[in-house]
Amino acid sequence: MKEHRAIIALWYREVKAYSNDRPRIISSIVRSLLWLVIFGSGLNSARFSGLEVNYQEFLFPGVVGMSLLFTSMFAGVSVIWDREFGFLKEIVVSPITRPAMLLGKVLGGSTIAVAEALLILSCSSLIGVHVNWINLPLILLAMILISFTLVSLGLTVASFIESFEGFNTIMSFVIMPMFFMSGAVFPLSSVPEWMMPIVRLNPLTYGVDAIRTLILGISYMDLHVDFAVLAASSLLMLLLGSRAFKARM
Repeated sequence: MKEHRAIIALWYREVKAYSNDRPRIISSIVRSLLWLVIFGSGLNSARFSGLEVNYQEFLFPGVVGMSLLFTSMFAGVSVIWDREFGFLKEIVVSPITRPAMLLGKVLGGSTIAVAEALLILSCSSLIGVHVNWINLPLILLAMILISFTLVSLGLTVASFIESFEGFNTIMSFVIMPMFFMSGAVFPLSSVPEWMMPIVRLNPLTYGVDAIRTLILGISYMDLHVDFAVLAASSLLMLLLGSRAFKARM
């Protein structure tokens, strides 16, 4: 029971800190919409092989995936912040186990990431994207699995880093390749053959494909495969994160 209360307390702390940070909320949403409007409009006349809709519609699920990626990965900053200001020491000396500590932070970071992605999704009609709302429960499930995977990854990386600068530098080398090699921006049919093994190792590839399939009905892989890989990657990253927290915290 103590573990459950600790997990809920950590989750609430992450969500409360986010809800009080209005500039962060606004900037995250505006960033995604600017990507969609500027980048989407700029390439709307481009011709990609196998593209069945206009480019802006194609890009929309990728922007939802981008929102999940950026928000989830940077959830790791909370570990460095807590270490910097001493809160982490208070958690470490408490009876809570390291896996429970990780789970509380993952749940908090995932809640924030999914909330932002849902806000982006709700703006679909403003830019002429017709979402199949019948699939909303499955879209939500895909978002949760993506955020669990990426928040766990961000927290794992942050557990080995002492400074904000170091974390931001490493994240810049991780986030952009993950984003551009996920099919979020360009159809996978346009990706060079030598790059496909990297694309297939990227969990965001399956997340973006699942969301695009559920929103637009356009898929490059089987939906069951997408969800299976996302479930496996979220479990794997939770296990790796637990080991990292036990070793470093």
